[in-house]
Order: sequence, then C-alpha cells, then structure tokens
Amino acid sequence: MYNPTEIGATVYTDNATAYKGMIGREHETAKPSVGEWVNGMAHTSGLASFWATLKRAYHGVYHKMIAKHLQRYVQQFAQKHNVRDMDTLEQMQHVVSARAGRRLMYKDLIAQ
Repeated sequence: MYNPTEIGATVYTDNATAYKGMIGREHETAKPSVGEWVNGMAHTSGLASFWATLKRAYHGVYHKMIAKHLQRYVQQFAQKHNVRDMDTLEQMQHVVSARAGRRLMYKDLIAQ
C-alpha cells in the first residue's frame, strides 16, 4: 500500500510552497494555479476527492471537529481513502490488522 511518509516514496501534489523541502522523497507537481491539473502522474483530483469526503463527514456526521483530535479525523479518512479500491473483505482484514496493539483510552481522549 502507498505510504507517502516512507523515505523514497514519490509524493504527487499541487505546487503549494508547503510541500517544498521534503527530504528523501521524489516530488512531482501539477500547477492548478495556472490551469495545469495533470502533469504525468501528478494530479489534484485524488486530493480533491479526499477533502470532499472529509468535508461531507464534517457537515453530515461530526458537525464539529476539535483541533486536538483533527489529526485523528484526517487519519481516519486517509485510511478509508487508501483502501477504497479493495473489496469489502480486504478492507475489513486491513482494518482489523491495523488495529492490533492500538488502543485509545478515554482518559487520553479527554485529557487537556
């Protein structure tokens, strides 16, 4: 499975300056600011799809996301996005295997 945090991974983004300086990763860009939506393997449609799904969940399910847990929400939807091409059984196996050894305690959830 694709993991953009791995050293040696190729990261495809738009041309925002926030992505500059990623050490140990190939970086290819599309430039939507000048009407370039696709440049080889780099395109912005996957990212637009991801954010649209997250925004629908915000408005339709959560209604409020606390900054403290924002990374958890993003990670949840990144996982869903990354397994979208798998069939249901493969998705379930992936979710169960990813949960092994992980646990979120209530006291950690509400801690300041």
